[in-house]
Amino acid sequence: MSIHFEEEKQTEKLEELRKREAETLAETLAEKYRLPYANLGPVPVDPDALRVLPEKEAREAMLAPFNLVNKKLHVGVLSPENEKTVTALNTLKERGFEPLLFMVSEESLEKVWSKYADLSYAVEVRGGAIEIGSAEVEKLLRQIKTIADVARFIEETLKEERSYRTTRILEIILAGALATAASDIHLEPEEKYVRARLRLDGVLQDLLNLDRETYTLLLSRIKLLSGLKLNVTAEAQDGRFSVGLGGSDIEIRTSILPGAYNESVVMRVLNPKSIAVPLEELGIEAGLLAILEREIAKPDGLILTTGPTGSGKTTTLYAFLKKIHKPEVKIITIEDPIEYHLPGIVQTQVEAEENYTFLLGLRSALRQDPDVLMVGEIRDKETAATAIDAALTGHLVFSTLHTNNAAGTFPRLIDLGVNPKIISSALSAAMAQRLLRKLCPECKKVLKLSAKEKETIAKVLEGVDPKEYGVKEIKIFEAVGCQRCNGTGYKGRTGVYEAILTDERVEKAITANPSEREIWKAAKPQGILSLRQDGIIKVLKGITSLEELARVLDVEG
Repeated sequence: MSIHFEEEKQTEKLEELRKREAETLAETLAEKYRLPYANLGPVPVDPDALRVLPEKEAREAMLAPFNLVNKKLHVGVLSPENEKTVTALNTLKERGFEPLLFMVSEESLEKVWSKYADLSYAVEVRGGAIEIGSAEVEKLLRQIKTIADVARFIEETLKEERSYRTTRILEIILAGALATAASDIHLEPEEKYVRARLRLDGVLQDLLNLDRETYTLLLSRIKLLSGLKLNVTAEAQDGRFSVGLGGSDIEIRTSILPGAYNESVVMRVLNPKSIAVPLEELGIEAGLLAILEREIAKPDGLILTTGPTGSGKTTTLYAFLKKIHKPEVKIITIEDPIEYHLPGIVQTQVEAEENYTFLLGLRSALRQDPDVLMVGEIRDKETAATAIDAALTGHLVFSTLHTNNAAGTFPRLIDLGVNPKIISSALSAAMAQRLLRKLCPECKKVLKLSAKEKETIAKVLEGVDPKEYGVKEIKIFEAVGCQRCNGTGYKGRTGVYEAILTDERVEKAITANPSEREIWKAAKPQGILSLRQDGIIKVLKGITSLEELARVLDVEG
């Protein structure tokens, strides 16, 4: 018995060695032919790719179609010089397909060919990333109301044994993100499972845990759709794909990062509906809104908005552009990335790999005779100087800057090498903003004010009459949680804003190489609410909670 056992173990070892040698040979040939290598063992096969070429023809041509994105067909081959392979590839090109070749082993070919047997069970997905416009998935979108619904649909799909379930799971996750208005999808491998989470209203919420085997297939599918390298696992990769929904394309930005247990994935959902918010609906206080509308109506000047990543700066800039957009106004944007396509506006995207930076984009845009420029971000001395010059020479310029508050804009520009004497001439307004979750109107309830909370509110609103801002009585609300808000107590987001205009007092402070404190002191007579004051007013109006405001801002500071 022991001898028989040893023979079995030896046979297994030999088989494993044979497979490893076959993959090594495929890798070597890939280098020879200068083609990417792929081990298709863990890669999910796209049923649409199989439909492009019948099984008999694929076997005869010694190739395996395994993924289809629009007309780009990923094809595994044993040799790109094989006569039958070349003939089949030329036929595919004549049919309008663009074959992307991968060197693979015979084992990989057999794995793909075996999937033809399951083809009759597959759910047909139209060529092109993922089709969310189909009747089946639109039905799914109508059925999904909460994160729990998304988890339930995935768990039901995991019980299936058909080959298409990887694509189906990804469809459910994406449809769930769209149905719940999630901004990001996070897939995070742990030692024994993979955690899936959605970011709702800026806060991550657990979805469910996936098994590692399912995740390996899902990761390969995401890589294929995003145009990323399957065989690269030790480097960060970024890609993108689109989802068709109701006649419009929703772009998904994919970021993959190597980790201790596997690569982690974040998919950012760039939904045009979530970013196309009118200026009047951003949550800007009425007095400040009137000031900003006046400033953006001017023919020149620089308006900067500041705040951390994810604070809604880009949405604010888009709202400015939409407000002033007219046929007679030439608008050019330089963005990273282009998050929302605006008709009638020239939009250009920064490409770091091509050395196309904000600075080069801005310089090129100025040669196109624009009236209005939007620069996604001012990161360096040269871009700051060029933006200032543009504002001084008859252009209206919108951009963002990384500082914590509006007053920090001025010392930051000085640190970037901008002459303090010309800042006041070019800079019309410096803004800062944050995003707060709004209390769910269905379940929020009045909370009794503690002595400390009363003291905090009084301290923040010192010198401010809340009645002037629509506050009828001093009361606050707390989040409760219901089915409509996924049990979080919050639904949707609003902004809190502050701004400083460069008037005579501020100008004097700037030329003295000021601190933030001196800038605030000079700007106080302008009567514009600070971030904390705007936040407290929104708390007293029942728009958000004191707890949520404290999560985003240092209320006690």
